[in-house]
Amino acid sequence: MQIVNGLAGLLIVTSLLVVVARKPAQSARFYALQSLVLVAVFVALGYDTGSHQLYAWAAVAFVTKVVLVPVIMARSFGRLSDDRLGSGERISPAVTVMLAAVVVLLCTLIVSHVALPTALTIKPALAISLAHFFFGLACIVTQRNILKQVFGYCLMENGSHLTLALLAGNAPELVEIGITTDAVFAVVIMVILATQINRKLATLDADQLTTLKG
Repeated sequence: MQIVNGLAGLLIVTSLLVVVARKPAQSARFYALQSLVLVAVFVALGYDTGSHQLYAWAAVAFVTKVVLVPVIMARSFGRLSDDRLGSGERISPAVTVMLAAVVVLLCTLIVSHVALPTALTIKPALAISLAHFFFGLACIVTQRNILKQVFGYCLMENGSHLTLALLAGNAPELVEIGITTDAVFAVVIMVILATQINRKLATLDADQLTTLKG
């Protein structure tokens, strides 16, 4: 479990890399690295708990999250551009790092009051999983770039997957595989939407989409 807790800490580091990366292709590579860390967490949990379901989950997560989703995003987002957008950040990278630290601290305080027997040895990882989810949500709010908002959704999803793996690692394989493969379909839909927005409105700036309100 010490390995699990240590690997979970790397997820926050890779999340910061995904958010502060300047180009979508770089964010996609960092997301693939983060998903690889998540796969390692699944394998470590499976070894520690003896849950063979987690091995199947790790295999599917490797195919979908480490390979398919980053490739789809890198190839699709590489064709989209908006020179007027700039970095697309509402807050600076330094503030982003501070925000991540605050989120981790708050989630650690919350998890410290959890009294579930299954969570006693994984509280650091559980706190990171919750922080990961909220940090992904913060990415959606603080980024004007639609493509970065897609990555924010992916970060939220990885956080929720880690929470489920920590607390319900013995869930049936069909459930775990279904939860993992939904990332592919969600990303494909969001890629199509981002492509259509860029093609019709010539922008990737979410702040410029207020004309759609009516």
